[in-house]
Amino acid sequence: MSGSIISIHNVSKVFPKRSSQDVSVLANIDLSLRENEIVCLLGTSGSGKSTLLRIMAGLIKPSSGHVFWHGQPVHGPIPGVSMVFQTFALLPWLTVLENVELGLEAMGHLSVSERREKALAAIDVVGMGGFESAYPKELSGGMSQRVGFARAIVVEPDVLLMDEAFSALDVLTAESLRNDLIDLWVSQKTKLKSILMVTHNIQEAAYMADRILIFGSNPGRIMADLKVDMSYDRDQEQPKFIQLVDSIYHHITQASESFSRIGGRLKPVDLHFRLPQVDVSTLIGLVETLHSEAASQVVEISELAEELHLDLDELFPIIESLQVLRFAQLKSGRVELTFAGKLFADATLLDQKRVFARQLLDYLPIVRHIHKQLNEKGKSIHQSEILSILRQKLSDNVALEVLKTVIEWSRYAEIFAFDVNTGHISLDNPEESDQSASETT
Repeated sequence: MSGSIISIHNVSKVFPKRSSQDVSVLANIDLSLRENEIVCLLGTSGSGKSTLLRIMAGLIKPSSGHVFWHGQPVHGPIPGVSMVFQTFALLPWLTVLENVELGLEAMGHLSVSERREKALAAIDVVGMGGFESAYPKELSGGMSQRVGFARAIVVEPDVLLMDEAFSALDVLTAESLRNDLIDLWVSQKTKLKSILMVTHNIQEAAYMADRILIFGSNPGRIMADLKVDMSYDRDQEQPKFIQLVDSIYHHITQASESFSRIGGRLKPVDLHFRLPQVDVSTLIGLVETLHSEAASQVVEISELAEELHLDLDELFPIIESLQVLRFAQLKSGRVELTFAGKLFADATLLDQKRVFARQLLDYLPIVRHIHKQLNEKGKSIHQSEILSILRQKLSDNVALEVLKTVIEWSRYAEIFAFDVNTGHISLDNPEESDQSASETT
């Protein structure tokens, strides 16, 4: 803990469920945030990054482990920490000036004139001078987020926590705001001592961070800690920056490989596996892209992301899905098609469905379970039966997402049918059954 502003030791977070097994969100996390550094927490959505941020701010308690602020245990919200969120969280009935003053009002010991002076100064620092009397509805996304930054820094925090602060903005606005934040940091126009930002954008992490923590999921955990030895005037076209991005991709894939493999082979998933939300057409599209890239069907992850214009949050769920189905595998920062993947890519439309069905039944236990239940019962089953199984280890919302994906994949493979009106899953296609019934009459 020496020299750390915030440090957490062996922190885990579990959300209890009344009727089934608790949901583990974070597991055994150790992290220190030191002075004069921007730290980037890089991982996919739903991995627990935002939960960790709130634990570090003292907003929620960990299930186990400890949080320290300047070496002292944390038991509630930390006054020296401010947060900036993905959604701008401005009160629509307040002006820009009033929104920024809001944080100062909570401090209690400042006069009206002192609050006004500090708020005006913060607004000027973020480049929003002239908009003090404007309401949020008059502002663009970039302007709204600048007001969010002003509200965060006006209380003169030691630490700024940023939760996907740029992800709701368009590319050019996000780039402009990132540059302005770096300028504020380098010029020391604020009293910030450290910044911790959550992102799923690898380029963003490479551009801003002094240290990059690669975050895994299910449950959330730190898989790698990368030190960035570059000044803040980073040119994304320079070889050193490109090498950094490649290194990040390599560490992500390496960490993913080590976690998803046992003795060189991919780990089998269980009945409650949190299947990524990826539609069938996207899976097919990536298989065909890999198949057309080269004779070996082996492509660097970084090159693939650049070619397809996909960030971490978009590309890795697709690759994870292909790995689960054994259509592709990760090796040393590269993704390559397996024999099944090549077979699928070369097949006709009907044969692709057969290959897909075989992979689903072989490697997704939840699909195998549904298929077995339908064969044994000889009739349909209601989706609630499957949801009750998934909810034993997944939250209600995640269970619904997983079932939706399972149904889509299985319908494509023609393993079973689904009636959205009744919620029943069956081996028969309801439309075919109706047609047969009308023909017999």
